[in-house]
Amino acid sequence: MKVLVIEDDSETLRYIARGLREHGHLVDDARDGRSGLFMAGSGGYDVLVVDRMLPQLDGLGLVRTLRGASVQTPVLFLTALRGVGDRVQGLEAGGDDYLVKPFAFTELLARLNALARRPPLAESTTALRVGDLELDLLKRVATRGGERIDLQPREFRLLEFLARHAERVVTRTMLLEGVWDFHFDPKTNIVETHISRLRGKLSRGGRDAELIHTVRGSGYALRAADL
Repeated sequence: MKVLVIEDDSETLRYIARGLREHGHLVDDARDGRSGLFMAGSGGYDVLVVDRMLPQLDGLGLVRTLRGASVQTPVLFLTALRGVGDRVQGLEAGGDDYLVKPFAFTELLARLNALARRPPLAESTTALRVGDLELDLLKRVATRGGERIDLQPREFRLLEFLARHAERVVTRTMLLEGVWDFHFDPKTNIVETHISRLRGKLSRGGRDAELIHTVRGSGYALRAADL
């Protein structure tokens, strides 16, 4: 596993890098957000460890910029901020997991391994279609009836997961694991918030029929509208 650690605290950086190298992983590091952004944007990393509070460019801004550039490398945020709102901010910015300082290295390693195991998109699949909805997986663009839908990276990932399971019920737990790589309940309404926002965009302000349907007591299903 090749890891980029973006952390300005020298002691924390040494602790993480030493532990990862002792487990046979390759580690690069950056001490500020701008340097980290440049290195992360170059690609080649299996996972990024990003401190929330960084000089020059903070962790949230760094990850938002990466996601806006379609860099989908999994991100584990490190932070001393413990509030639920802080976790939500990190996830909304495009982070995949969140670890509060101080932390045990064994937990950090387990979380990084889980993120790195995320399966890549199948090379043979470049587009998904559900009715008049089409997802270009290379350009990361969604269109409905030929009209582009403006989606944030996390919204596209959520829609992609639903499209890969089209016509089938997807539970909240499946979404947390498949879209956010959470193997625990973060005790927030992050799934519901994203589903609601995505519904509005797919229906284009109510002009088109709903595609995402709530299955009461079970979850959600993406179904083609009757054309």
